Amino acid sequence: MFTDTHAHLTYLSVYQNNPQALIEHLKHMNVNRVMAIMCHFDEFDGIKKWVELSNDDTHIGMSVGMHPCQDKSILQRVSIDDLLALNGDKTWAFGETGLDYYWDDTKKHEQKHSFATHIHASQIAKKPIIVHTRSAYHDTLDVLKSEKCEHGIIHCFTEDYAFAKTALDMGLYISFSGIVSFKKSVDLQEVAKKLPLDRILIETDSPYLAPVPKRGKENEPSFVPYVATALAGLFGKTAEQIGQITSQNFDNLLSQYH
Repeated sequence: MFTDTHAHLTYLSVYQNNPQALIEHLKHMNVNRVMAIMCHFDEFDGIKKWVELSNDDTHIGMSVGMHPCQDKSILQRVSIDDLLALNGDKTWAFGETGLDYYWDDTKKHEQKHSFATHIHASQIAKKPIIVHTRSAYHDTLDVLKSEKCEHGIIHCFTEDYAFAKTALDMGLYISFSGIVSFKKSVDLQEVAKKLPLDRILIETDSPYLAPVPKRGKENEPSFVPYVATALAGLFGKTAEQIGQITSQNFDNLLSQYH
């Protein structure tokens, strides 16, 4: 069984008019769990419709949050109460949140405010945080440390071993996307090999970053076994073993406070 810990289901163009087709693809590929990620409050209803498609074979949960690339005014206004108001039984995490200076480094203050707010909401709800970081290496770690974040995921990991070790020491998990399967990702693969198997997760970040051998196509959660295959080659395991290990890791993450 495989778990995709990060998918943007409302962005999957090919499945919006036929969501049941994705459910069938997931079953065929032995992907039995997907976390649908929210990046804006306007997405809540659309994501909830995906969650309602859950069945005995395919479990879909969701996150609630505000992506750091949203408008300044939105990031500045987001509150703990806003986030907790959306927290429900099928809410598995808060985010994705974090810092992204790659696209726009003029709203660092607002991003940090939103990031800290998400961390506080996750701590109150006792659910993990989903951390996005791009071109914000030191500030991301500084916020995580200052807000005493101990429960969450560094999603779509592309940083170095020092970053990973710091995050692991805090109690966070490291999630790998299709990037780890790319030929050019030698440095990332070397980092992955150094990490403890009981603290890694896999994701698609679909519809982006389709893994080898699906590069160039719109990514989807049913492709997450290919991410497992890439990691399997690094750890001397089978893809199925990586699927089982990372699914158990996700169980451990979700049950951390229960």
